[in-house]
Amino acid sequence: MENLGILSVLIPLFIIVMAIITKDVVVSLISGIFLGELVTHGFNPLTAIIALLDGFVGLFAEGWITKTVLFALLVGSIIKLITNSGGVDGFVNYLSTKQKRIDSPKGALLLAYFLGVVIFIESSITALVAGTVARPLCDKNGVSREKLAFVCDSTSAPICSLIPFNAWGALLLGLILASIESHVITGEALPLLVESIIFNFYSLITVILVLVVILFDINIGSMRHAKPHPLQTKAKDTQKDNKSPLLMILPLVVLIVMVPISLYYTGDGDILKGSGSTSVFYAVISSLLFIYIYYVSGKHLTHKEYFNALYEGISDMIPIVLILLLAFLIGDVIKELGTAKYLADIMHGNIPPFLLPFLIFMVGSLTSFSTGTSWGTFSIMMPIALALSASFNIPIPLMIGAVISGGIFGDHVSPISDTTIISSMASGCDHIEHVRTQIPYALISALLASALYLIVGWVVV
Repeated sequence: MENLGILSVLIPLFIIVMAIITKDVVVSLISGIFLGELVTHGFNPLTAIIALLDGFVGLFAEGWITKTVLFALLVGSIIKLITNSGGVDGFVNYLSTKQKRIDSPKGALLLAYFLGVVIFIESSITALVAGTVARPLCDKNGVSREKLAFVCDSTSAPICSLIPFNAWGALLLGLILASIESHVITGEALPLLVESIIFNFYSLITVILVLVVILFDINIGSMRHAKPHPLQTKAKDTQKDNKSPLLMILPLVVLIVMVPISLYYTGDGDILKGSGSTSVFYAVISSLLFIYIYYVSGKHLTHKEYFNALYEGISDMIPIVLILLLAFLIGDVIKELGTAKYLADIMHGNIPPFLLPFLIFMVGSLTSFSTGTSWGTFSIMMPIALALSASFNIPIPLMIGAVISGGIFGDHVSPISDTTIISSMASGCDHIEHVRTQIPYALISALLASALYLIVGWVVV
């Protein structure tokens, strides 16, 4: 069991290292999944291959996975439709002629930052809108797409965890409430979650760091070598430039507004109990219906052009969806390997109480980094952290904040994270290059957060 425990960590790490070296996420994921199945099926190659194929097909038995896949595919259609209608060109032209402050390298990134902060409903929607809106301005002003992806990624999950009136909040409230109902801790779930915001050090530092990076144009590590996306050399289409920016803005507004409405509907009147995957699926369908009515009736696109763009957008998203599916599958394999249990066992033993918030942050980071999921990490680490909080008389909000921070940091630097993948997609950036260029900034935030957990742990415990 000890050897299997070590393997349960080495296999996810193998995937991550291989992805960074080869820059081929699909091959790395498939290799890691095969190795995981090989270990769990007695090192029989044939059985491992069959298990891999069955596991891939079996993903679609989960409704939330199917809805997430459809969401990702149809998001590609929305982007393609907005582009083909002239909405993107019209929006960029509007900002270039009417909003001179935004039409600059700093202004383009500040636009992405602002959108990331104000759209806190769902992390995927946040990254999608910020990347889609700011990408043409970044290209126009010589800003690398890697830097845009960094801004999108760093204002998606961190912001959603700091303003938890969304599906993130629903999950976290549920986990805290479960510990209250089982008498592990005492108190009210919502006040505890709100109080934990000031201890969510990684997210707070990241949101501030991104703003500093934008304002002072700080490029470190691989980001110094990131090159802007070349401008299109085709003849200028003045007809598209003269299109209304509303062709881009209104479909995105519908997309954003439909998320809380859908959360309210799926939660039977309680937005915090709504289904995140169902809500974003409903939102993207609503946006596509709105686009059809708006574009076709307004003669911005014909019926045939609409569906051609719809299919082209789906086609563009197939590589991204494949990575998402493989990332989901590796999560199942890691669960079979017992990675989470092995990492949780590290917490047991004679540990000084003041170190526990720091260790929860570190183990949560490693778990999220290895599995590529912050939500999965929350589900694993929250019961452990709250039980330790009760046992060692550590402030509950501090431990909740450490869990959230660890989950987001590990997710941030993991190439198999869905939010990392979506940020790359929305920015039009190579996925592995996004991971490579983002890691130095994330490590700065993590080091500062680690120091704060040690200091606060020493002071309050």
